[in-house]
Amino acid sequence: MTLMMRSPAATLATVAILCVLFVSVYGSAGPMVGGRTEVTDVKTNEEVQDLGKFSVEEYNRSLKHGGNGGELTFVEVVEAQSQVVAGIKYYLKISATEEGLTNVFESVVVVKPWVHSKQLLNFGPPTFIE
Repeated sequence: MTLMMRSPAATLATVAILCVLFVSVYGSAGPMVGGRTEVTDVKTNEEVQDLGKFSVEEYNRSLKHGGNGGELTFVEVVEAQSQVVAGIKYYLKISATEEGLTNVFESVVVVKPWVHSKQLLNFGPPTFIE
């Protein structure tokens, strides 16, 4: 049996070629890890709408523990982006009413489906809708 020895330069060149092939084949097949992707079917996407409701419920729960502001009523998620991290991070724009006025709130939620976990990371101040 004969062992073939490769030089470090040949090994590096082989690895580089394999990396280029991998990126060209799999890199364009879907979103990159870490990159944000627009959720196109926001109004009909049950998971995204449920995450919007969850965000508002968590915000309202924080009010009962010393938060500032009035209680919100969820209307709908109007825009959403997702990002693959250690789970899926959702950036949501949520329409909600507060004392009769409809506002848009920004929310960030991380979902880890394999452990049935979701966590509200941020719920931002409203932007007035005319």
